[in-house]
Amino acid sequence: MRILVVEDDRDVAGFVVKGLRESGHVVEHADNGRDGLFLAASEVFDAIVLDRMLPGGIDGLRILETLRSQRNTVPVLFLSALGQVDDRVLGLKAGGDDYLTKPFAFSELLARVEALTRRGKGDGPATKLVVADLEMDLLSRSVRRAGQKIDLQPREFLLLEYLMRHAGQVVTRTMLLEGVWDYHFDPQTNVIDVHVSRLRQKVDKPFSGPLIHTVRNAGYMLRSDAV
Repeated sequence: MRILVVEDDRDVAGFVVKGLRESGHVVEHADNGRDGLFLAASEVFDAIVLDRMLPGGIDGLRILETLRSQRNTVPVLFLSALGQVDDRVLGLKAGGDDYLTKPFAFSELLARVEALTRRGKGDGPATKLVVADLEMDLLSRSVRRAGQKIDLQPREFLLLEYLMRHAGQVVTRTMLLEGVWDYHFDPQTNVIDVHVSRLRQKVDKPFSGPLIHTVRNAGYMLRSDAV
């Protein structure tokens, strides 16, 4: 799953982001309300973990109210130190799907986030990604092409998920380093080339027609030649 964490407390954010990534999810993080609203409104996420009190002039309630006014139905879990009944009711009435108070156990947060995404609320986030004859099930974390199961390592799965979410778009090295490896600098290694090569051996080589294409001097693109 692709999850957005909007949390300004550095320790809490680091704890949550690390735990979610270790659980196999792709995670974006914003440490203030303005950046959180921008990401939530401009990108597609399967769930959002949202703090109530945020710097930047926009708090969690306003972020959620804005999303719901735009008919964005992404599941939202409030994560807040405001734990009184009235606070929880206010968050849920604003359109929140669940409310977890601090301090908390990560195992409970993970269970609640995954439960939210299983509810399948109408037009909510898709649980499958499809490009040509390639299918990825985000709940069972399985991949098939032409009906044949493909076994991927966790990092390969994340890489393919990122490419599929950006199908038809050029994905740069910087985008992959930040979105899949959480590097905000170029480590000057061939880690991307190695993983893309391995992915091609599993996703492209055994089948007719490549889906993973190199865009010279730019990056990579997942697309079907038939498109």
